Amino acid sequence: MKTIVVASQKGGSGKTTLAAHLAVTIERGGCGPAVLLDLDPQGTLSGWWNQRESDTPACAGAANLGALAGKLAELAEAGFNWAVIDTPPAIGATNRLAIAAADLVVIPTRASPHDLNALGSTLEIVQEAGKPFVFVLNSAKPGTAIATQAVALLSDHGPVCPTVIGDRVMYASSMSDGRSIAELDPSGKGALELDELLEFVKSRFPEFKKVKVKQYA
Repeated sequence: MKTIVVASQKGGSGKTTLAAHLAVTIERGGCGPAVLLDLDPQGTLSGWWNQRESDTPACAGAANLGALAGKLAELAEAGFNWAVIDTPPAIGATNRLAIAAADLVVIPTRASPHDLNALGSTLEIVQEAGKPFVFVLNSAKPGTAIATQAVALLSDHGPVCPTVIGDRVMYASSMSDGRSIAELDPSGKGALELDELLEFVKSRFPEFKKVKVKQYA
């Protein structure tokens, strides 16, 4: 089972929304089953899931921090292929333990200088744990100067998802009733962005990398 931890010290980076949508996209892409874990005391992700009509992705709710490793092992044994963990917007024991259990850390950020400057603490914990990570520019306007500059700045510190997750009102609508924007508008740009995000996340794992076939004359 591949464990994805969505983490950022900065509140308002869109962690919970991204975690929910990534898990739904995993299921829609035929890569499931996926399971969500909500480590944020606010419980927003669990609240979103409780409103869903669909049973997928599954939700394991909150996990006792001391038992997180055991819980993940239990979920892997149950047959889940992916676990997506939402974390609180703070730097503390919860984030450190979650990151320690990660196969990949996804760090969302908005394009504002304040958000970008707040990434240092999160990145420090990830690097101390020796975990692979990716940045995702979230809730931005693709193609704008500020988005382009943010991607350039982030790329100086680590790999950046080439797809910018757009600032779309539909995200708020979907999170209010337990759906994803791809379920609201399957052929829309938002759904395409999420599909591209999943492909980028998968590319960070060797088994998903395309095998180049040697050409013979």
